[in-house]
Amino acid sequence: MNLKDCYIKFGGDFDEVLGRLRREQIVQKFVYKFLDDKSFHLFETSMDNKDYEEALRAVHTLKGICQNLAFTRLFESSNMVTKALKENDWNTAIDMIPKLSMDYYETINAINEFKSSREE
Repeated sequence: MNLKDCYIKFGGDFDEVLGRLRREQIVQKFVYKFLDDKSFHLFETSMDNKDYEEALRAVHTLKGICQNLAFTRLFESSNMVTKALKENDWNTAIDMIPKLSMDYYETINAINEFKSSREE
């Protein structure tokens, strides 16, 4: 699997991010760094604790990272949750968690698969 295939697998736009960052090695570096980002987990914990202000901050951070890395599908779902939380629409945000979670784990799994294929 190459990095472009990885992006296709999780619904990202490799050409967009490559146009922005210019070198595949730089894209790969930031894609790997995403594996260590805690925003999604902070979002989940904050939502469980009904700390919607902290959840908004966390999902907004996730959205920004996804926008910068052209993680299109995950950006779209995190953007929808961000919008709902900004509008104090907690029920809609809660209803969107399964989609956001699915998109997040599809992204993480594809990156881990890509990373494993590079280490062999």
